[in-house]
Amino acid sequence: MNLILQGLDTDRPTIDRLAAMAGAQHIVPVKEHVYRCEGVRFSKALKEEIDTACLAADLDGTFVEAGRKLSDFKLVTMDMDSTLITIECIDEIADMQGLKPQVAEITEAAMRGEIEFRESLTRRVALLKGLDAGALQRVYDERLKLSPGAENMLKAVQAAGLKTLLVSGGFTFFTDRMKSALGLDYTHSNVLEIVDGKLTGRVAGGIVDADEKKLTVERVCAELGISPKQAIVMGDGANDLKMMGIAGLSVAFRAKPIVRAQADVALNFVGLDGILALFD
Repeated sequence: MNLILQGLDTDRPTIDRLAAMAGAQHIVPVKEHVYRCEGVRFSKALKEEIDTACLAADLDGTFVEAGRKLSDFKLVTMDMDSTLITIECIDEIADMQGLKPQVAEITEAAMRGEIEFRESLTRRVALLKGLDAGALQRVYDERLKLSPGAENMLKAVQAAGLKTLLVSGGFTFFTDRMKSALGLDYTHSNVLEIVDGKLTGRVAGGIVDADEKKLTVERVCAELGISPKQAIVMGDGANDLKMMGIAGLSVAFRAKPIVRAQADVALNFVGLDGILALFD
């Protein structure tokens, strides 16, 4: 196995110390602040030790099979809120109603897995009843920002011929615009019901919960004629775990502990383009 060490800033003594801890045979500088430690004998105990040391050093450490290539994959699937973008859209919409603390508290509990996502979304959307639909455009224009490294990551995977899927427990108002702006191949999310220019406090149609996210990945893979094991899946919350669980490579991006613990890759410090350093 290789151990990839990367951070926003690195110092060689720390890299050397972590490489020695992992029993690496060689250290190869990949680019600035990215190192590949080769010839590592992986074990669960070693991973736990390296994870703890990396967190303390503000580094991301990932064990990956030597020789793995980006071209081994055919699809990149991304959650939207707090993964591809920096905000939780529903929290920012709620801020237009003066209800951000109440909604954000429910969002956080759902992402930690303490509340079932379907229930949490229903409760949060209900609090938005009566809000002028123009608030959605204000959130898109004034608050929505891509996560660090998102553009670099997307350019690289698209150049390599991988298809892209944005699947979200958020809303079509945002995913449709992201699809157009970023040239994404597929999107799937919830529809906020709007009547006479006002939010009704309901979602129209089915809810995109953890099961629906997983089914969406399976549907797109079937359409592309590939196995889910040829998909990279990125997320941050508990409702992403089922789709991450069927992927060939699961990536927890600045995620909740429950998600980091189950993912193949945890990026806590570098941007989304940190996945590119994992491949030869």
